[in-house]
Amino acid sequence: MKTQYYTAATLDGFIADENNSLDWLFQFGGDPEGAGDTGYSDFIREVGAIAMGSTTYRWMLDNEVRPKDRPAKPWPYTQPTWIFSSREQPRVEGADLRFARGDVRPVHAEMVSAARGKNVWLMGGGDLVGQFHDHGLLDEIIVGIAPVTVGRGSPLLPRRITTPPLRLLEARPIGGAFVRARYEVTKGR
Repeated sequence: MKTQYYTAATLDGFIADENNSLDWLFQFGGDPEGAGDTGYSDFIREVGAIAMGSTTYRWMLDNEVRPKDRPAKPWPYTQPTWIFSSREQPRVEGADLRFARGDVRPVHAEMVSAARGKNVWLMGGGDLVGQFHDHGLLDEIIVGIAPVTVGRGSPLLPRRITTPPLRLLEARPIGGAFVRARYEVTKGR
């Protein structure tokens, strides 16, 4: 069981632009990392619980579940999903959504229990993932790096991680445009 941050980012290190848009990503198609065999289907098969912040949740609602310009869709995940938010959020009927606030440590313990031996996916955003890192709960970072820059926006992981550095486990091209990098978060000093 691992707690993993799996995401896509621009070459200059942003997961969304300054308008919270992912247009830079979707120009490559609907696949989470762009095109081709990304490993996403293998990844999600091993996920037993998901966590996201309120900005990511609202993006999911506005762009995937209840978009203004397309028909509504059901919540895309069967895994229990924790939404970290300091304010009340709308619910999605039929989805196993659990709302949390405050310290991530006790919630992480709940997530690990609910995952039943599978991995915990920290979907985003970067600051929420940083809170897991701060408490030694983040095991891996898996990022699809897009061949675009946006200049500013939501950073991949707004934390200073220098000593010990992350340990590269894998780097490989994806679909002729992306690079997927997988890092182990090294614990201790």
